[in-house]
Order: sequence, then structure tokens, then C-alpha cells
Amino acid sequence: MSQARRSVATAGRVVVKVGSSSLTTAEGGLDAGRLDALVDAVASRCAAGSQVVLVSSGAIAAGLAPLGITRRPRDLATQQAAASVGQLTLAHAYANSFGRYALTVGQVLLTADDVVRRSHYRNAQRTFSRLLALGAVPVVNENDTVATAEIRFGDNDRLAALVAHLVGAEALVLLSDVDAVYDADPRTPGARRITEITGHADADGIDTTTTGASGLGTGGMASKLAAAHLAASAGIPVLLAGAADAFHALGKADVGTAFVPTGPRLSARRFWLGHAADASGRLVLDDGAVAAVVDRRRSLLAAGIMAVEGVFDAGDVVELVDLAGEVVARGVVAFDATELPDLIGLSSPNLPEEHRREVVHADDLVPLRH
Repeated sequence: MSQARRSVATAGRVVVKVGSSSLTTAEGGLDAGRLDALVDAVASRCAAGSQVVLVSSGAIAAGLAPLGITRRPRDLATQQAAASVGQLTLAHAYANSFGRYALTVGQVLLTADDVVRRSHYRNAQRTFSRLLALGAVPVVNENDTVATAEIRFGDNDRLAALVAHLVGAEALVLLSDVDAVYDADPRTPGARRITEITGHADADGIDTTTTGASGLGTGGMASKLAAAHLAASAGIPVLLAGAADAFHALGKADVGTAFVPTGPRLSARRFWLGHAADASGRLVLDDGAVAAVVDRRRSLLAAGIMAVEGVFDAGDVVELVDLAGEVVARGVVAFDATELPDLIGLSSPNLPEEHRREVVHADDLVPLRH
């Protein structure tokens, strides 16, 4: 067994994400048997001594039958109404199922703001920490009742990766109706299951249009790969497996596709800065500035900036991009967007004295290209 799989199997704190398609019937309602089977696997992992945070989709699907809706609605208002009913239904189902093992469930509903805004991020950290310390199993979902752009397929994959870092998880397990990553549609003769991915290069050329039994589409596999790479880049091993294999995934971790950590474990603040915070604008850097920021981990000075894009204030997060437009870093900018055009390209001695400071200080900067 690889080191990545051993790390997943022995992690003391693990985040498990399950998709709607793995919890619902063909008609769209909750499947009690599938939900109980998932809870059985999670409870077994808890009994083995691990703390588990469960990121669960399914609220909208769970709300359809009680409202007499026969198919998933397309309009936002009806989706939100279904989520409002379904969140209660889903939470009740989990509480009853975990109750079979005398495990208490705590519902945590998050919106994008809760991981984008620094103060909300820290509040969420404290909530999770206390729930886990009290022996509860946090069940997390996006707050689709008030979400707008958040209601789209695959969002909970990214949410799970963010939660994994937020709670200090030692592993992330992504469960769905796709049992692994394949180099082609798994229904195609000769399609090969990829057992381990060690970096982005291993995923190049993978067909992200492969579908599972319920019609998991492009966004599904694409979002899972993106979430797995996001977590792995922050030092968290990932296992992508089928929900039907949950016992094995949360046991010996001998199923699915494992993702090897590709980067160091970041502090909560640096992870938030690099991956969770919204960027308000962009600074285009010359090649020398890119090398200084990415390779030498230096602060960004005005002399290395070629252009300023977007509207932002001092203290906002901005993306730093190279001349080809690739994002190479993110950081907290020390100037307003209106101030910078008169400063860019100038060396420090040529700047007005009140502007002789770093545009983005190294302590407030996270390189994204290694």
C-alpha cells in the first residue's frame, strides 16, 4: 500500500464528502438504505478512534418529495425552497441514523462568505473545533436556502477541500457514484483505473466527461479533480472512491484513486489567502518579479508591475499573474487600485517617500506556482 493510502487509512481527523447521487433514489428522494450504509462506514471509522466531518449534498433532492415536486427544479427560487425543506429532512435522517451508534450530529450550513471572509473563516474553525471536542459528527452542507451562484453541481467538492484544511484534517475522502479516476470513460473497453495521482501531470489528458450511473457529468469529475488537487497542494492526502465502497475507503483505503500530497501544509491564514479568499483584482508582473515572488519568496515591489486590473482597496486580496496571464501567486495589496498606475515600473528611490513600501509584502503573499 502506498504512503498516501496509509495516511488516509490512519488519519486521526478526516473529512468525508458524499454527493447527492449517492444518497438519492432514481425518483430523486432520499434513499434510507444508502444513507444508513454511509453512516455505518463513518461510525465504524469513529469507533476506530478517528474524528470525522461529513460534507453532504442532498438537501435540494431531499426537499422535492415533501413539496410534491417530481423533478429537480431549474429556477433558483424553487431550488431554494426545496433546500429549505430538504435541509431539515436530511439533518433528521442523519440524526436518526447516527443515533443507532449513540453518535450526536451537529449541522453546519456554510455559504461562500464563511470561507471567503477571514472573520467568518475563524468563527467556523472555532465551531468545528468545539463540535469535534464534544464528540459530535459535524454534517456540513452549503446553505442552499440563501445561496445563489453556489447552487450548481460540484460545489461541495471544493467546499470539502476547504473544510478539510479549515478543520486541520489529515485526509480527505471524496465519495460519489464514480468509483475512481479513469483514463477514459470506464464503460469503454480497455479503460484503465488510475490508482494513484502524484501531481497535475498525472491527470493530464484524463477524460473528465466520464459519467456515473446517475449521469455524473463533466462538472462532476472536473470538480472532483480540482478539489483533490487543491487539498493535495496544501499537504492533505485524498482518496476518490465510490460511495458503495465507503467501508473500504474509510477502512483500509484500498479502493479508488489516491492523490499524493504535492505541497507543504499551509497555515490556516495562508491557505485562506491562497485558495479561499475572493480576489478583487490583478497585478501583471514582469519575468523578474515573477521569479522574485515565486522562486525567491520575495515581496512584490512597484518596479516589477506591468499593469493593474480591477477595482480594489488597500487590504484586499489580488491575484499576481505573469505576462501570459497565468496566476502565479495571491496576496494582500498595500495600495488602492487608483494609486498604483502612477507607481508601477518605478524603483523605490524614484517613488514618493510616502509610497516607498512593498506593494504586496512577502508575509502577505502565497505563491501558487511551484
